[in-house]
Amino acid sequence: MAVLKLADQPPLIQAIFCGDPEEIRMLIYKSEDINALDAEKRTPLHAAAFLGDAEITELLILSGARVNAKDNMWLTPLHRAVASRSEDAVRVLIRHSADVNARDKNWQTPLHVAAANNAIRCAEVIIPLLSSVNVSDRGGRTALHHAALNGHTEMVSLLLAKGANINAFDKKDGRALHWAAFMGHLDVVCLLLSQGAEVSCKDKRGYTPLHAAAARGEITVVKHLLNLAVEIDEPNAFGNTALHVACFNGQDAVVSELIDYGANVSQSNNKGFTPLHFAAASTHGALCLEFLVNNGADVNVQSRDGKSPLHMTAVHGRFTRSQTLIQNGGEIDSMDKDGNTPLHVAARYGHELLINTLITSGADCTRRGIHGMFPLHLAALNAHSDCCRKLLSSGFQIDTPDSLGRTCLHAAAAGGNVDCVKLLLSSGGEHNKADKCGRTPLHYAAASRHYQCLETLVACGTDINATDQWGRSALHYAAASDLDRRRRVALE
Repeated sequence: MAVLKLADQPPLIQAIFCGDPEEIRMLIYKSEDINALDAEKRTPLHAAAFLGDAEITELLILSGARVNAKDNMWLTPLHRAVASRSEDAVRVLIRHSADVNARDKNWQTPLHVAAANNAIRCAEVIIPLLSSVNVSDRGGRTALHHAALNGHTEMVSLLLAKGANINAFDKKDGRALHWAAFMGHLDVVCLLLSQGAEVSCKDKRGYTPLHAAAARGEITVVKHLLNLAVEIDEPNAFGNTALHVACFNGQDAVVSELIDYGANVSQSNNKGFTPLHFAAASTHGALCLEFLVNNGADVNVQSRDGKSPLHMTAVHGRFTRSQTLIQNGGEIDSMDKDGNTPLHVAARYGHELLINTLITSGADCTRRGIHGMFPLHLAALNAHSDCCRKLLSSGFQIDTPDSLGRTCLHAAAAGGNVDCVKLLLSSGGEHNKADKCGRTPLHYAAASRHYQCLETLVACGTDINATDQWGRSALHYAAASDLDRRRRVALE
């Protein structure tokens, strides 16, 4: 409960925060509204409970304050008192019939709040009044989940002693052990395991506690679980092992530990991706990739769609990692299922530095990828003019068509980047060249409604009356495109 400026609050709230019972009595005597609501529907009793002031709490209740008033988050004074860990205030509220089962908007009871805030004494007061300590909140979490998540070992012990279900699962089938492992609370992990928690339990996504700890880089928990001889290569629902998730999240210390314990560096997930693929793509996976390569990971392994780790570095622009893979035998012109090489991928995503590395290392700029397109097509289509310039400098023949007869200028016109169009024209691109359907770059620019590209192509002398094999000019394409746009606007 936050009060930004005490001076701006009503006199009764000011008196409560000043801890002045006499002033409060005087204000009540003067008919100050004991149940007045602030902007968040909090009453003066909420404030007293928040402060944990048992004397003022009782004074307000005896003066007519509503014990179970709810604010806009449905929190009662009892929730507030528990959050402040004031056993005395809690006892006062309960003595005056506070609802120990009251739920806030997240369906959390005072016991949930006690567990999250390590309010041991408050929990001891509340628990005997409950029919069950296993009530779930909106996310399916019990008080035990909250205690484990926040690393409150003593609270976990108390709840277990009072009958908490150690294997209770939330809406995603997460157990208390999952949360303790994920947050790195080793003492709680040890306590739960000593009390019978299943070390290899899985949530809905198939994550074990080892997966959870590995994902967050909780190395002490990972070591403890490995010492218990858990299945190190157990896959989750996606086929990912703990090593996969550690690499994906760039947890290099965990990766090193898992490898030292014998994790399979070449295990594929459901899509054929290995930990090396994930390390190649991850934001912080550089060290992970080195560990994997140095421990025998296949640098040319391909996923089900044919992507190698080098393809993954190309997607995400991981320049240093691409060098590491190439230096360790990475096939520079490996092709995915569409025929795209890492150079195609780097061109598509606009990674100029990586393009330079690939070309310097001998990548073939004349390899055909998807639809017979060259890397220059993809750079032009996706408006990467600097990448186009780099690829042109490698000596690529600018008017070489793809399998549909489209040149790089067709691609640039379709992509709508006037800088790419101007670059290709200045480099000798043929502006009247037609594809297999008779369409020139002007047709593509018109269809895409790229005015600047149209203007540039017309200015360089492109035949504006050229027709495709169906007799349609660029004007036909422009009109059809505008009609389609108007239809979409009308439907909206």
